[in-house]
Amino acid sequence: MPRCGKRSRPVSNVVLNVEPDPVSTEVLDGIAIVAIANPPVNALSHAVRAGLDTALACIEQDDTIRAVVIYGRDRTFIAGADIREFGKPPQAPLLPDVINRIEACDKPVVAALHGTALGGGLEVAMGAHYRIAVPSARFGLPEVTLGILPGAGGTQRLPRLTGVRVALDLITSGRQVDAEEGLRMGLIDRIAAPTDPVENAEPSAAARAAGLDFARDLIAADARPRRTRDIDLADGSDETSGVFAEFRAKMASKSRGQLAPQNCISAVEGAVNLPFAEGLSNERILFQELMNSDQRGALIHAFFAEREVAKLPEIKGVSARELARLGVIGGGTMGAGIAVAALLAGLDVTLIERDAGAVSRAQASVARILQGSVKRGKLSEGAYNTLMAGSFRASSDYGSLSAADMVIEAVFESMDVKKDVFTRLDAICKPGTVLATNTSYLDINQIAAMTARPEHVIGLHFFSPAHVMRLLEVVVAEKTAPEVTATGFALAKRLKKIAVRAGVCDGFIGNRILSHYRKAVDGAVLAGASPFAVDRALVEFGLAMGPFAVSDLAGLDIGWATRKRLAPTRDPRETYAAFADRLCEAGHFGRKTGMGFYIYDADGTRPNDEVLDHVARDRMAKGMTPREISDQDIVDRYMAAMVNEAARVVEEGIALRPLDVDVTLLNGYGFPRWRGGPMHYADTVGLDKILADIERFAREDDFLWQPAPLLKRLVAEGKTFADLNAA
Repeated sequence: MPRCGKRSRPVSNVVLNVEPDPVSTEVLDGIAIVAIANPPVNALSHAVRAGLDTALACIEQDDTIRAVVIYGRDRTFIAGADIREFGKPPQAPLLPDVINRIEACDKPVVAALHGTALGGGLEVAMGAHYRIAVPSARFGLPEVTLGILPGAGGTQRLPRLTGVRVALDLITSGRQVDAEEGLRMGLIDRIAAPTDPVENAEPSAAARAAGLDFARDLIAADARPRRTRDIDLADGSDETSGVFAEFRAKMASKSRGQLAPQNCISAVEGAVNLPFAEGLSNERILFQELMNSDQRGALIHAFFAEREVAKLPEIKGVSARELARLGVIGGGTMGAGIAVAALLAGLDVTLIERDAGAVSRAQASVARILQGSVKRGKLSEGAYNTLMAGSFRASSDYGSLSAADMVIEAVFESMDVKKDVFTRLDAICKPGTVLATNTSYLDINQIAAMTARPEHVIGLHFFSPAHVMRLLEVVVAEKTAPEVTATGFALAKRLKKIAVRAGVCDGFIGNRILSHYRKAVDGAVLAGASPFAVDRALVEFGLAMGPFAVSDLAGLDIGWATRKRLAPTRDPRETYAAFADRLCEAGHFGRKTGMGFYIYDADGTRPNDEVLDHVARDRMAKGMTPREISDQDIVDRYMAAMVNEAARVVEEGIALRPLDVDVTLLNGYGFPRWRGGPMHYADTVGLDKILADIERFAREDDFLWQPAPLLKRLVAEGKTFADLNAA
């Protein structure tokens, strides 16, 4: 029997002594108010599940209780599972059983929502009989992003509330919806009126009050429990024929190679074709299949890695400098994107260009990007006008940066140009201003040496388009002060980006590794593959685009400029692939010129057969006879080169841990998230396999394929990259 406590006298307001602590129940005028308090996000820990289970058991025994309200204290309802329990054996009561108990309650149960109801939190709400939300509440089932599916009845209850098509959209995308959209789709029953005085109170108090009002209305109407499980999906539905095939095809294209979206579809299909109890069982089987998959492990790794990456010993307890006014030097694609990201984050931005014409173009670029946000409904016209008129200005006068808290240089990738910019900034900016360079490759120590304050200089390597891409490499130079590093990470957080600490070397973490695996795929082409076969194999592996298509998108002239810069120091033992240079010499720079590895015109995109002639000439000049290269061989080369160079990057301290490499490649270079990042992938397939591949390829090119000492040591010791993350 549950420990429900006793009431000393029949008063209207009494607290039941429900244990454990995160869940408490108060009875007010015959309404049991069940409060969840498990900060910071009321996650569904074992204690919360047990508390809810006990609370419902006690409520069922009390004949004086006529309705129930479940709400979350503090900042949210329930934001999902407790990540501290990930990977641990489940403890009873399991969430599906708790939700079934809520749904089976013989008194009307209202879920009063504020903050976020995500994952298991939304499943709890759907197990209630009625749902009300404050206007700011948001809902979603993001499990697919972790390689699993909603496994506590979410795939069975959501289609019964919203219809199959809407449910499939939400479950396979993991996207969140606001209260208005939730009401339209039938996910919730009411939105607390904005004019209600409680809306000005704390959101949890507003949710509690709204839930109580709803419960009183239900009691007055003598309403009975309205169980979601009793909604019959099979009768009269016009969505149950072609919609599943449509979504399977859509997910096969959009989420190539991923198991979770397809299992989500099968689970929802079970909601339509099976009785509710059998649908739940089918959902659990599909859920367990995903729990046991490598993809689930990879996505969980990515989830945790992105939370660990900002935890740096050097900035622990260090306060970031205040940032209110930002300067940006350079109004091209990158500079304009940085300016927009900063404006949307509430910073005051001054953008500097070289002359009046360039200033005008920069202003137009910033306006165009912000107008795109207006058209997509992400920014109001009024907010746009406020930003452009009050928070943003463009000028050719460096003197206007005298009060800036931080200045980010985003000019042409030339050491001489950047040195000139920093010399000027050093003379103009106030003491304490953080001076940041957006260089992709260059030595930040040399740039910092142009100032009398090298401790205030840092690298902030944004990825294009800067207002969209999530990654920000925070490059710490030799003399960068800890509070300046902390400020770089604080800026990233404010811009809603993921910051990764990098040391100084040519290309830092991402571009250094890219240059190495790019040489490997060039080598695959020289050995016999076509660039188009390489792209196809790696897209099948999970990349959104192959490396040659990506080069076209970025502009072939960018890589060409880097290769020319490094040519004087290139080792004569390197097998240098010249076919990309031949394209550039002909004026073919990719998409922006309409031709590169592919042709881009009114007829669409197609391979540029001229490339094959350049490749053939390159092979002939090197005396190489092409042979058949399999798709698996292409993938093996790509991954072995990436992992090998990443091991060097970690061993040299350019990346602090293998997880820093994973986060960089996942968020800046299109590595498939469901593979967890290159270091996690290497652990999955086995470091001995990666090492064996490198030794095999070394028989073809022993200069490119030199095993990293760290990789050899880990294999010899039977350890993994994950062991280094945990160290």
